[in-house]
Amino acid sequence: MLTRIAATPDPTSAEIALAYHARTKHSLKRYAAGPETLDWDLQPNPFREFTGSARTSLPLTTDELSTSFAQVYGPTGVARPLTIASVAALLELSMGLSAWKELGPDRWALRCNPSSGNLHPTECYVLSASVPGLDDGLHHYVSRDHVLEQRCRRAGPSGASARLWIGFASIHWREAWKYGERAFRYCQLDIGHALGAVRYAAGALGWRARLVDDVANTALSAWMGLDRRADFAGTEFEDADLLIEIEPCAATAPARQERTPPSFDAAADHWTGRANRLDAHPLYRWPVIDEVSTATHGGATEAADVLSPHYPPLPEASAARAADVILGRRSAQRFDAKFTMSLDHFHRLLDCLLARPVAPWDVWTFAPRVHPVLFVHRVEGLAPGVYALPRHPEADKALRQALRPDFEWQKVESAPAHLPLFRLLAADCRAVAKTASCHQAIASDGCFSLSMLSEFEPIVGANAWRYRQLYWEAGLLGQVLYLEAEAAGLRGTGIGCYFDDDVHEMLGVGTTQFQALYHFTVGRPLTDDRITTLPAYPGRQRNERAGAAT
Repeated sequence: MLTRIAATPDPTSAEIALAYHARTKHSLKRYAAGPETLDWDLQPNPFREFTGSARTSLPLTTDELSTSFAQVYGPTGVARPLTIASVAALLELSMGLSAWKELGPDRWALRCNPSSGNLHPTECYVLSASVPGLDDGLHHYVSRDHVLEQRCRRAGPSGASARLWIGFASIHWREAWKYGERAFRYCQLDIGHALGAVRYAAGALGWRARLVDDVANTALSAWMGLDRRADFAGTEFEDADLLIEIEPCAATAPARQERTPPSFDAAADHWTGRANRLDAHPLYRWPVIDEVSTATHGGATEAADVLSPHYPPLPEASAARAADVILGRRSAQRFDAKFTMSLDHFHRLLDCLLARPVAPWDVWTFAPRVHPVLFVHRVEGLAPGVYALPRHPEADKALRQALRPDFEWQKVESAPAHLPLFRLLAADCRAVAKTASCHQAIASDGCFSLSMLSEFEPIVGANAWRYRQLYWEAGLLGQVLYLEAEAAGLRGTGIGCYFDDDVHEMLGVGTTQFQALYHFTVGRPLTDDRITTLPAYPGRQRNERAGAAT
């Protein structure tokens, strides 16, 4: 008699995302699967181009922007008109180069949007309609040259007002080349940083930006031309991530159904260009990245979350030009281990992480789900130790239940009354912070480091797309810390390498209700005088004529 064996059901999208997360954890005993060796001479090309697409050279106009960094956080009343010149400034301040660096025979580019390992998997696309000086259709931004490549020309409605959208896609191989299976996490963190970079850049122009969060991956791919397989034949695939609507004034946002690009006659589109190959001889394959990418396609399926309670306005920020702060941002490589930061700067950094209806959080439509747990080393007037910043009231209760029962949860009296900063443990935690962050000294030598602890399995279990989106939120937090540290005369550094479950065990997290998604550190940087800094666009003249063909 034959025994019938029940078929094993296929895993759900959420189960695939959760399994990927568990599989790609680092631990003190082993690192997540990655390449056994690296040859930096064979690093993938960090710049995608489309051969055969017409190029439009963009002007360098950021010297004209007088907006202060403080004004980025609120309406300035001086919104720039939406033209090719202002689009150029938006791209330069968000996705453009900020400098070139040289050390001996090595030369590498720095960009305004930070990236794990400076590998830059994020590709930027521009969808334009009735923008003066810019053809209607789809354009790809090449940051190295500050040019737009026109991928698709389409006729927009005559007489319509100017509109603009920014699309992001990821080339996972750029990160996987160095980081292996964990690379998908880093690609999503980079998307969060890029989202913040666009919002801050828009603020420097007096504009707003809004995440279009309810579109399917198929629609995103079609809008950005990523479903045109022949144009990518033999090259690295790009995965559509998100779409941002640019609002060129501080007016009330249009209705949700109007935020997507207008409908068009696809038969009338004129497409050009073929993608370049970035790595001619890839040595590894990480199929689990494709699996989790497919499983987490989608968009918001639930109504927008209720945002956090009302907070008082932020204290006045730096009067420095926003463009100078943005273009000056760097990732610190080493910190002064003896420097102590001021309490006021510390409180402001944390205050900016609270969700308010101002930049950058007005780009977001979800309640805060990522909550910093801080390892404070040297902050004036604050005892060294472990602190927590629950970013909404319900998280306060959940974190108290999830973390170690012997934590103090003592409200920090010196903090502003509205700032939910709690001391959990008074202790010198420099060695612990260093060990937890893969033995990296930047986590102990900075003035403080932190672990971004996210509400996790219940959210991902309900919608696998939220796995990506939680990482975007963590990256957005990181972008705030980067720019606020820069404005305060300090520097930040994102840390993607940390020992996941060892961090959880240290904090008492025994389930997957919360998970650490990102580490970060802030302090006073030590510079390496051997490294030479060169202009981002040598040979280019500022304020040159827009639209010059190249």
